[in-house]
Amino acid sequence: MAGLTGCGAGSDGKARAPEEAIRVVPDDGAKGIGAHEKVEVRVPEGRRLEQVTVYGVTDGRREVLPGSVSGDGRTWKPDGGRLGLGAEYSVDAVASDGGGHTLARHTTFTTFVPPHRFIGYFTPENASTVGTGMIVSFGFNRPVENRAAVERAIRVTSSPAVAVAGHWFGRSRLDFRPRSYWRPGTRVSVGMRLRDVQASPGVYGVQQKTVAFTVGRSQVSLVDAAAHTMAVRRDGALLTTLPVTAGARKHTTYNGKMVVMEKHAVTRMNGRTVGFGGEYDIPDVPHAMRLTRSGTFLHGNYWAPAGVFGKVNTSHGCVGLRDVRGGSAQSPAGWLFDSTLVGDVVEVVNSPDTTVAPDNGLGGWNLDWARWRSGSALG
Repeated sequence: MAGLTGCGAGSDGKARAPEEAIRVVPDDGAKGIGAHEKVEVRVPEGRRLEQVTVYGVTDGRREVLPGSVSGDGRTWKPDGGRLGLGAEYSVDAVASDGGGHTLARHTTFTTFVPPHRFIGYFTPENASTVGTGMIVSFGFNRPVENRAAVERAIRVTSSPAVAVAGHWFGRSRLDFRPRSYWRPGTRVSVGMRLRDVQASPGVYGVQQKTVAFTVGRSQVSLVDAAAHTMAVRRDGALLTTLPVTAGARKHTTYNGKMVVMEKHAVTRMNGRTVGFGGEYDIPDVPHAMRLTRSGTFLHGNYWAPAGVFGKVNTSHGCVGLRDVRGGSAQSPAGWLFDSTLVGDVVEVVNSPDTTVAPDNGLGGWNLDWARWRSGSALG
């Protein structure tokens, strides 16, 4: 995510850049950070930090790093303590200027893992409630050569019981899913027996625990890029059809099934992070829900004329819904944001683009069951 997010632009195609980005230490994407290294969020004079949340996730458990903002509102620092080892940390910061405008930034870093050990960072979080499209995804901090041994040591089971299979994407990512979407109310357990499992010569696992999550109600949204609509269905019944604007001719939206991975009430979207140069930089995109790692979002759009929604595709690949600056719960985007769980499915059809890759986000539902199972190391 590069500390920013993917797509969006002004109705005139020009960037809306903040005067200066929120500065975060450690750098976004940093790896191997020590337990006592500096963590800080800072904004320049004229801006004020309104909210900062720093949390680490280890074995699916989230722990907030306590901290406070300085009296002048320009700096956030931890209130003592140390970082956990082998953890993936997220920093979410929102700042404002004197004119009431907001700027958001999201960054991540990972802390040091002792030599000769490997860890799997996974989603979803322990004890979370997710949508029926959630895929259990492990990303390993070291390449795995003995994939069969690692896959065998991770057991994903459910109540009611269904068959669940693993699929490897390269040597550092292993996803698990059932044949079709989870049934609402299913309780899923992820057992990790990785301690002392050898992933590659001289590299052994440390995780030995079980985490669990619950599947909530079913919600599947169908985006018709040609008709500029999104039909939202809950437990099979149509809730509403919303007007949208999808990717313009030069920046079309992926077809296929995508899963909501993250939700941000406000975030910054900068074209430089996804290969669009300086075409746009919007500091306060409201109601943003990530669909792919490459930068596809479902989000609120306050900068486009109201007439484009339901009529014209204008984005750089995202799906935009009408909103207001600062976000409104009464807007189409605000309503959808409040009605959506991480793990809900968004499917795009009738776009002049390819189908999203199965490893771009949680896109594994675009593989049929036979192809999915063929990616298992267990045969």
